Amino acid sequence: MKIRLQAILSAVILALVFSACNSGRTNTLLLHKKWRVYDVVIPPGSAYDITQINQATELKRGYYTNVFYQFLDDNLFIATIDNKPDSGKYKLLSDGKVISVTASNGLRSAENLVTVVTLDETHFDMKVKSGDYYFILKTKAE
Repeated sequence: MKIRLQAILSAVILALVFSACNSGRTNTLLLHKKWRVYDVVIPPGSAYDITQINQATELKRGYYTNVFYQFLDDNLFIATIDNKPDSGKYKLLSDGKVISVTASNGLRSAENLVTVVTLDETHFDMKVKSGDYYFILKTKAE
């Protein structure tokens, strides 16, 4: 019984360490870069919806033509849209697979959840919800 309890505790500790490492890796890759949006696509496996397809095209040609995101120290998040910056706070959730973006005061009443689809040194693709649909914002580090 004692050995089994030790094994369970060891497994829990390893899971927590792995979780912290994964979030740390995500944070390291995100930090101190300008992530410029270069494409807006529909998530793979989505049902065919002409409205969603048209909105993705319109978002790419309109709203997201001059948008970039920055993740800075102290969980500071800056979104710059058409040369107008707006700041907030971010927090990594689910082992770094989800990013919670909130207002500067950190309150979650206006929280936006972003799912990390792809993240490496130069590319960050994120799944976001806009209106009734999900889209993937494809970004490149500048």
